[in-house]
Amino acid sequence: VQLVESGGGTVQPGGSLKLSCEAYGFPFSEISMTWLRQFPGKAPDWVANIDPEGDSVVYADFVKGRFVATRDNAKAILYLQMHNLKPEDTASYFCAMTLGTKDAPEDHRGRGTQVTVSS
Repeated sequence: VQLVESGGGTVQPGGSLKLSCEAYGFPFSEISMTWLRQFPGKAPDWVANIDPEGDSVVYADFVKGRFVATRDNAKAILYLQMHNLKPEDTASYFCAMTLGTKDAPEDHRGRGTQVTVSS
């Protein structure tokens, strides 16, 4: 099982970035996926969750109207399109998912991609 994020970088406030997460080694089209972000020294924050079909997406309040999560099940890639970026969006962004069972969940996440919003 492997999750590989890409697309991070440095952007000015108000700018846009599109993150990707390539998935390997599990039935991607059957699994809900999550975007997280983490500030240095802090626990990860949940950003968005997308259902296996990509029909239902739930966002954290601080990204509603600015970020859009989508997925391409044929390519096993998860995306996060980010618009109107703010300095407080500066963080490492991760994709994550859970395999296993309710009694024995297995959490997986990638190594992350850094997003820096600065003028």
